[in-house]
Amino acid sequence: MSRTRIGWASLALGLVAPVLLAGCGGKRVAPAAPAAAPAPVLIALLPDPETQVTGRIVVHNEFGAIDLSTPRASIHATGTAAPGPMTTLSDDEVQRLFGAAMAALPPAPRHFILQFKFESDTLTDESAALVPAILDAVKALAVPEVMIVGHTDTMGEKKSNVALGLRRAMRVRSILVEAGLPPATVDVTSHGEADLAVKTRDNTPEPRNRRVEITVR
Repeated sequence: MSRTRIGWASLALGLVAPVLLAGCGGKRVAPAAPAAAPAPVLIALLPDPETQVTGRIVVHNEFGAIDLSTPRASIHATGTAAPGPMTTLSDDEVQRLFGAAMAALPPAPRHFILQFKFESDTLTDESAALVPAILDAVKALAVPEVMIVGHTDTMGEKKSNVALGLRRAMRVRSILVEAGLPPATVDVTSHGEADLAVKTRDNTPEPRNRRVEITVR
């Protein structure tokens, strides 16, 4: 039965040459039986479970190489011939071959964006209404990790905006902790105006940049 593998890196396969036992004392010793040829390995390229982006791998050995860069592209590789030919697995084949492995993956991270009123750490009414959904996402995980990053627009000084972004992130942390989230599971930082969602000039008020980004995983 052939083996299967999900790959995102190059794989080199080679043959191990059989070792001949040398005679001693003039006696002839029969050479060892050649090792059985290894079973072919099935290598498949699947989209990233979170982003659905398909990467690229090169599978090669001493006989040749093949480039995989499309969703569900697959090849069989051995140590006795060049890898290939390339085929595309059906969705049913992917589920049959890799379903158990994919089901064992942790849930994909959840991302939330909360926005704030001008020059403050007060949530907008629309963002305040999202807090229960964030709490539900956290409570659905046995051991949650929550990353909170504060951001600002370009109004004011950069140093002050780092502090404002941190106040916003800490405000969200307080809301989650007050709702029962263990403080040790929360990581808080601020980017200030260094990572704008909407690129603007200095001293430009932009509501979409006044935000906190939350990742729950």
